[in-house]
Amino acid sequence: MAKVQSKKNIRKAKKSISPFNIYWKKGNYVLLLIGILVIILGYIFMSMGSWDSFPSLFISPILLIIGYLLILPASILYKKKEKAVNHNEQEIASGKS
Repeated sequence: MAKVQSKKNIRKAKKSISPFNIYWKKGNYVLLLIGILVIILGYIFMSMGSWDSFPSLFISPILLIIGYLLILPASILYKKKEKAVNHNEQEIASGKS
């Protein structure tokens, strides 16, 4: 016959770390603010002088590319690695070892 598990055991077995948890820490917010500042600085350089000035044609696009394509995605994807000891303790506690 099949074993009947109590509801408490089922709930404990199903409890796991969700990949959708918000993991944003201080470092993510700092990178986000740096990215926003670089983008704002890029638009300020774009507005300097006439349309064919050096800041408008060369500095501004470089700052905007760095802000939009490097810093903002880095702020979203950055996740600080946890210590391996802590991870192993979680596996032992959950019974996966």
